[in-house]
Amino acid sequence: MLAGRRASYLVVMVGVVLSGIYALDLGSGVNSRISGVMGFGTVAAQIVGVWRNRPSDRTPWILLILSSLSFCTGMGVRGWATRQSGLATLTGDMFSIGGYLLAGLGISVILRRRVGAQRHAVVDGIIVALGAGLIATEFFALPAVRIGERPQLVSLLAGLYPLWDIVLLLLVLNLGFSTASGLASFRFIALSMTGLLAGDIGYAIIGAQGDNVSSALLDLPFLLGFTALAAAALHPSMAEMSSVRPRPVQSWSATRLSLIVPALATPVAVLLATGGTPHNNVPLALTTAGLIGALVFRSVSAVRSNAEIQRGLLYRATHDPLTGLPNRDALTQHMAEMMSSRRSDGVWVVYLDLNGFKLVNDHWGHEAGDLLLVEVARRLGELTRDSAMFARISGDEFAVADSGQTIHAAALAERIQTELSRPIELPGIELMTVASIGIALLTDQRDAESLLRDADLAMYRAKAEGRVRVFDSGMRQTVNERVEIELALRAAVQRNELWVSYQPIVDTRTGRAMGAEALVRWTHPVRGPISPVEFIPVAEETGLIEEIGTFVLEEALRQMALWRDEGLLPENFYVSVNASARQLRDHSLGRTISDGLRVYRLGGDRLTMEITESILMGDHQQVIEVLTGLRGLGIGLSVDDFGTGYSSLSYLSRFPVTTVKVDRAFVTGLGVDPGDEAIVRAIVAMSTALHLNVIAEGVETEQQRDVLAGLDVTRCQGWLWGKAVAHDEFATKHLRPLVEDPARPAQHEAGAA
Repeated sequence: MLAGRRASYLVVMVGVVLSGIYALDLGSGVNSRISGVMGFGTVAAQIVGVWRNRPSDRTPWILLILSSLSFCTGMGVRGWATRQSGLATLTGDMFSIGGYLLAGLGISVILRRRVGAQRHAVVDGIIVALGAGLIATEFFALPAVRIGERPQLVSLLAGLYPLWDIVLLLLVLNLGFSTASGLASFRFIALSMTGLLAGDIGYAIIGAQGDNVSSALLDLPFLLGFTALAAAALHPSMAEMSSVRPRPVQSWSATRLSLIVPALATPVAVLLATGGTPHNNVPLALTTAGLIGALVFRSVSAVRSNAEIQRGLLYRATHDPLTGLPNRDALTQHMAEMMSSRRSDGVWVVYLDLNGFKLVNDHWGHEAGDLLLVEVARRLGELTRDSAMFARISGDEFAVADSGQTIHAAALAERIQTELSRPIELPGIELMTVASIGIALLTDQRDAESLLRDADLAMYRAKAEGRVRVFDSGMRQTVNERVEIELALRAAVQRNELWVSYQPIVDTRTGRAMGAEALVRWTHPVRGPISPVEFIPVAEETGLIEEIGTFVLEEALRQMALWRDEGLLPENFYVSVNASARQLRDHSLGRTISDGLRVYRLGGDRLTMEITESILMGDHQQVIEVLTGLRGLGIGLSVDDFGTGYSSLSYLSRFPVTTVKVDRAFVTGLGVDPGDEAIVRAIVAMSTALHLNVIAEGVETEQQRDVLAGLDVTRCQGWLWGKAVAHDEFATKHLRPLVEDPARPAQHEAGAA
């Protein structure tokens, strides 16, 4: 890239030097050789530039190369052509005209393919071209035509050359309204076109005076223009010309007006310059009419363009870019209009959420998730009536608002469930979707946002309890209570109101506690004890569960160390702590636990982390890595509530778990329901095959204990041996002083840190 820049600037230096020698006019032979070297050298430099810089779109550069070649050929044959008669005298002009056409076509290709046609720019170009054309015709072409010593066509062409240069400059200027304006290659092209214009104006001036003799000084702008064109092709930035993009330029910007206003004033300027007697009134009249028509079209176009921009901004502000559906703002506006005009008919909202959508994004990527949303939007859009508005609220949440009876909303919800039950085919994937749907009806003077929130609440209730739920005022009270719990829980974490209780895990063969599960408890200073069933889901939703989990872990390890130092900790006794999904996706968990074990001088076998089946079902690589790290510390891993999710040998074998806890739902029916016994038997067989320990939780009766013993389940947990209690009460009931071993003091742990 650096070599390309140096080459382009070297060409400029050589071109300036040769042009200076040419201006000295050392003789026709010397000047002919210099012009030939510079002309065909430009063509060679352009070919080298395209070959070295390899632009993604070579077409415009090939056209510019052909343009330069045509110009060079025209210069080479012009001397011969002037000595001929008839049409042969125009041979040089034909090649020059071809050069203009090829150059204009090359720049147009960049504009068309990369920037796109801009209506304002095209009309502005016509306005400026009309003004420039009138000047070229009045002051150059018509005076030249009236000179009788040469063919009128030759004089006319000489007068119109500046007009063609102006057209080229207008194309370059239009390209300048894009990101190309910052490229060195673009600036070289602009200089080249300016050089052509300066040279042609010079020849047009002497042509209007009857002189058609070549001059070294008049040729100088052409030579410098060729030099700039060669530098443009050699500079590495020429490759970026293929990827220029338009910039947001105002329809009536100062830059545009600086070109348009002088062009509009040309008829008046011509009249003033000629004293009111132009050479021919026809060009003046045609130009004036054309300028007026272009200006009117330009004004109308600007108004239409602004209107289109406003419509586009309004559409983007009220519609979802992915599905094209109305967004939440548009839906609430539509609902407000329905409430004011059709209140007697009733207004309802059906609010739905796609269950498991996050798994689609996690497993197949966001592209698959987007395709799923688009297909769901298409299907559901076909189910809604013309009077209804179907909108995407956010993420995987949609809503339909309409007026009518409640039965219409319920019927739509059923049709939605039926439609989504059909498989959705995506590239390489077949998905089945299920939606949780909430319905809210307008029953009082509430506004649109309130109605939408009510439907949202009903949807969340449906997610927890069933597929479709209709809002009732009790849900609003539930939300208020949830908010109160969240605020109080945050304060409780800050004020250390949480504490840890311990429930024994018993070896039924000896009746002694072999471990304890650490369970968080919360005693509110006003409301008293609050059940974990109430505050744990809130902690999970708000992210407080991570801080609470760290507190329970720290407190459990600290208590184990205290029991050990008091001589109460039996050999192989361990504490079991629940781990949340957030903790298991955090790679720092292993370091936190390792530090805790080292600080309290405990071996890894003194701790077991309990995880739920749902965490394993996600199959996140992060979770696998964290669990593997914990096992490397010697920590046990227990699957809690086993049997309630998608119990499978496959994930038990993939994850480094050590224990399976049979859910209380199956333990309750032991001795009563043969089905529960069969399930527990299957879990024990599966665990035994994988060399996993089995613990039964929720054991409350001796009958349940005896059935479990018959199934070879000797580790149990439940109210039969006691509820979870504070650490001092647990020690009194389930721990007993150990006999000191002089060879190995009880307060030291093997395997610590």
